[in-house]
Amino acid sequence: MLAAVLAPALARRGLGYGWAVAAVTFVVMLSTAAAMGMAGVLIRPLEAEFGWTASDISGPMALRLALFGALGPFAAALLQRYGMRNVVAVAMLLIVAGILFATRMTALWQLWLYWGLLLGVGTGLTAMVLGATVANRWFVVRRGVVMGVLTASSATGSLAFLPLAAWLAAHDGWRVALLPAAAACALGGVLMWLIGRDHPGEVNQPAYGERVVTPPPPRTGAAARIALGALAQAGRTPGFWLLFFTFFVCGLSTNGLIGTHFIPLCQDFGMAEVAAASVLAMMGAFDFVGTIGSGWLSDRIDARRLLFAYYGLRGLSLLALPFCTFSVYGLSAFAVFYGLDWIATVPPTVRLCAQLYGRERAALVFGWVFAGHQLGAAVAAIGGGVSRDLLASYVPAFLVSGAFCLLAALAVLAVRATPPARRAVAAGAAAAA
Repeated sequence: MLAAVLAPALARRGLGYGWAVAAVTFVVMLSTAAAMGMAGVLIRPLEAEFGWTASDISGPMALRLALFGALGPFAAALLQRYGMRNVVAVAMLLIVAGILFATRMTALWQLWLYWGLLLGVGTGLTAMVLGATVANRWFVVRRGVVMGVLTASSATGSLAFLPLAAWLAAHDGWRVALLPAAAACALGGVLMWLIGRDHPGEVNQPAYGERVVTPPPPRTGAAARIALGALAQAGRTPGFWLLFFTFFVCGLSTNGLIGTHFIPLCQDFGMAEVAAASVLAMMGAFDFVGTIGSGWLSDRIDARRLLFAYYGLRGLSLLALPFCTFSVYGLSAFAVFYGLDWIATVPPTVRLCAQLYGRERAALVFGWVFAGHQLGAAVAAIGGGVSRDLLASYVPAFLVSGAFCLLAALAVLAVRATPPARRAVAAGAAAAA
């Protein structure tokens, strides 16, 4: 197998195989995010071709976002039980099939089935928990930076493909615009199958930053039981629900709102679709920088302080967006300011999960927290469409989202993150007394 050749070759150059696994995971998360991000270029073409309303189209988009999040904790358990290669292979098959079937759809129920169900399940299996799993299994040091890079790939993928997709939709139709994302997903699946491995022990290497090679843990237990057990444990603590709420707001203010409705919002103010997609791509570029920087900072600064700043600044930017005149200069300033903060919240949130619940359960707990993220995204996807249909404007949805971000900034300060090791010492001292 390729890993058996590549691992020793990298080791001779002083590089752990975890960097190869992280690179492949980067491609997988970028390509699946590209498939998720196609919603913004579909709304107006589907309205024009089939006569569906924004609310009609927002329903399947919301289902896709909800499944993307709801499957997160179960995806973490499936990754633990069946391995990354198998889970990612199934996920990529579902995504590619959903996209290809969607190019042949003629009825609204098919949009629900192909775009809502197949893409929702496929992308849910490769959600943020895949990056959290890789970062926690393969890295002891540089974990925050790795999580930042993998998180950035997700946001960047959802935005970077949009200018090409918008151009293809304008010149060759929306069906052709979907094909690059399908090709990228197929490539990511092949690379993961050839190069990906589940645990450093499989290639006889320690995790990056460790000296001892540990064998892979046994793959036992039902995936649903593992996932629900993590929820039962974490759900008894207030910190979990505070993180769940703040990540609900994160989804409410990012891919559910901006990712789904930003292009139609700009079109309402007279901006061309390709130009609006280019602004989103600019956000993706700045998000790449901001999220990697957030990973670096989360290794050094209290995660709660970072999240307070991120949510507060995002809320202010969303409240200011409707008043930026939607000129190229105004939107460019918004793209820089908002883009740096797009999903910079992920690395410090993952770090808080590890501090609260331990390294081994961090990905499982984060999966449930991420479910809150996508629940918020689904609410925003539906709410934006309803706002547009009932009030003839997306502006109220953006203002409500901005206000919730300010609430999240305050809520995160109430999280009390005590490292598991310190809790154990405290418990032992209490027992001895």
